Amino acid sequence: MKIYTKTGDQGTTSLYGGQRIDKNDLRIISYGSIDELNAHLGLLRDMPIAVTHKYTIHCVQETLFVIGSHLATNNKKIKLTSSLPKISQKILLHLETQIDEMNNVLSPMTHFILPGGHHIVSHCHIARTVCRRAERNVCGLAKTATINPEIIPILNRLSDYLFVLARKLAHELNVEEIKWIPKK
Repeated sequence: MKIYTKTGDQGTTSLYGGQRIDKNDLRIISYGSIDELNAHLGLLRDMPIAVTHKYTIHCVQETLFVIGSHLATNNKKIKLTSSLPKISQKILLHLETQIDEMNNVLSPMTHFILPGGHHIVSHCHIARTVCRRAERNVCGLAKTATINPEIIPILNRLSDYLFVLARKLAHELNVEEIKWIPKK
């Protein structure tokens, strides 16, 4: 399989099914930000973190590929949409379970927390902010196109998971969270 096709040299790309659209179309921006998030999660998964975190991140990455395939398909073409892998809601329950379990061992939040303190924690916060951007992009797309309604809740919960994971990683690494205290 050849990697370069030269078909995008004029600023367009193909959706699943062959429809060509501009590379700066919100649909492309949306699944591009999902791809970027997936890459950041891969980096985080490659860090020296607990196997349980690696497992959850791997499951999320699999789900993000499925989400990307849905976003790369014009949902007006029902035949194409029905041939896509299904988005499993199991990931939503898994993320919520992980959030609850991590929160059970963390001290309650009393302040906003500045990202940082350790490079692993910082990578997790970067993934969280990329996830929020991807969610905003998909929400924008949903205003003008039909998208699978299961996508936005997953992205919303994923950003919550990544925030709590950053706190849990700081706890596991014995790194003090940096509280934001506004200057008066």
